[in-house]
Amino acid sequence: MSRNDAMKTILKRSLQASRNDLLWKLEGLSERDLRLPQTPTGFNLLGAVKHMANVEVGYFGETFGRSWPHPEELVSPDQIATDPQADWYATSAESAEHINGLYRRVWTFADETIDRLDLEAQGTVPHWPEERATVTLQQIMVHVIVDLTRHLGQVDIVREGIDGQVGLNPKFSNIPDEVDWDAYLASLRVLAEDSGSRSDTT
Repeated sequence: MSRNDAMKTILKRSLQASRNDLLWKLEGLSERDLRLPQTPTGFNLLGAVKHMANVEVGYFGETFGRSWPHPEELVSPDQIATDPQADWYATSAESAEHINGLYRRVWTFADETIDRLDLEAQGTVPHWPEERATVTLQQIMVHVIVDLTRHLGQVDIVREGIDGQVGLNPKFSNIPDEVDWDAYLASLRVLAEDSGSRSDTT
């Protein structure tokens, strides 16, 4: 295996792991909880999946000269022009099952691009400034992974706030066992208050 092939394998594995974790974080919640805005700017769990489906189609499709075969399933530029947040929430006609299924089909589409091209293959991102619009597949894979993992971190926090579910992935929680969380939170509050008191006197 060449060095480029090895790097592509690593990037593709990281991308897929984060995709899987994103959908796992939505499991077991009602349509209402999945759609309910959780921040002042309207962040919601199902919207994060819809957003990433549109992101991956764009970066692994149009950037490299490929078109999604069902454009009516995506948020169009005209819709974005009218509503800049149109890719961040599911409409009343879009169920969680539909959005999750769309994202899974997008994975297949995106992975076809990844599998067909070398990491150094060039594409053009139509909505980026001309001076940096020419990109390589490797750049795009890294860009999408960064975008996805950033939103996955948001989803982690929102899910914990809804029902207390935490964990890195279904197989490994990455959360220490046998912690007295009430005592831990109390100690953090004391540290915060002490720090605030010191800053008030300086």
